[in-house]
Amino acid sequence: MKKPILIGITGGTGSGKSTVAKEICSKFSEDCIAMIEQDSYYKDQSHLSMDERVKTNYDHPDAFDNELLVSHLKTLLEGKDIEKPIYDFSVHTRKDETVKVEPRDIIILEGILVLSDPEIRNLLDIKIYVDTDADVRIIRRLVRDINERGRTVDSVINQYLTVVRPMHLQFIEPTKRYADLIVPEGGHNKVAIDIISANIKHILQK
Repeated sequence: MKKPILIGITGGTGSGKSTVAKEICSKFSEDCIAMIEQDSYYKDQSHLSMDERVKTNYDHPDAFDNELLVSHLKTLLEGKDIEKPIYDFSVHTRKDETVKVEPRDIIILEGILVLSDPEIRNLLDIKIYVDTDADVRIIRRLVRDINERGRTVDSVINQYLTVVRPMHLQFIEPTKRYADLIVPEGGHNKVAIDIISANIKHILQK
């Protein structure tokens, strides 16, 4: 097996980066692509009390276990399996279970801060920033957190104003300068997705 193509897809919360990743995946057979979500690599907090865990700032670079993520990416690039962690947001720590991920020709790493860490950036062959207007992103976040994480409207809005937006401006938005390609409007940008997919196919054929 030749060295896989490692693609990083980033952008603010609700930008549509997951949709872009899924759209790219849909252009290839399942047996040639693997998906790694940066959200799976939030630090284990089982040693902390629940009161301490709920204070976690999930939009700060320090919330991620980048050492483990880098190790796993390198292992996949070497053609070996990994055991990807599972993060449980309901208890703010990792589950005991893991998910086996096998190496593939294409590996997609998706998350809000995949371009903030130099070591991760240096591993990426293609770096994509999904750029979507802030008002669209907050609405998407609101819907997701209420439906999937059992949050209230007030708590989501308060968190957005006090944590998510400041962290986006400080840590996420600046990583746009590292991107090889900036995709406006996320998964709705079919032209950009077709161009990215064609480029990946071209690299694979070399």
